[in-house]
Order: sequence, then structure tokens, then C-alpha cells
Amino acid sequence: MAELERIYTIPLRNVKKAPRWKRAKRATMEVRCYLEKHMKTEASSIKIDKTINEKLWERGSSKPPSKIRVRAVKLGDGVVETELST
Repeated sequence: MAELERIYTIPLRNVKKAPRWKRAKRATMEVRCYLEKHMKTEASSIKIDKTINEKLWERGSSKPPSKIRVRAVKLGDGVVETELST
């Protein structure tokens, strides 16, 4: 079972284009789209950890962070598991 592990700093600048009450939800979609592109897999096979979700919603739905650092591990069957990197 081959594993591919990467640490990414995901920019969330485009989240500001969404309405204020939808920004944290849009940030979650941006993280998923970024990982889909860079890990070369489908969005349905990306598992986002609870810590990432808590970080995006930490200051409410209208003020997500401008960037986030995550650790992504691609397992042999194509599933990508992510967690917050320090």
C-alpha cells in the first residue's frame, strides 16, 4: 500500500467573493477543490479531519482564515486523508 504524504498551505483568498454568511462553507469547498487538484483524485474520496473544520469555523461563518496549512496523505486505494498541520 503506497502512501504519498504532502504538506500544503492552501490559500483561501477566493472565499472573500462569497456572501459573508457563506464564507466558511465556501472555505471547506476550496480546501476540497485544492486537494482534488493537487492530489489527483475525486472530491468524494477526500476525507477532511474535524480539526480543519473547527479551524475554518473558529471565528464564525463570516470570518474564515485567509490561508490554512494541512497535511494530506494519499493511501493506495486513492483515498486522501487530511489533518491540520502545525
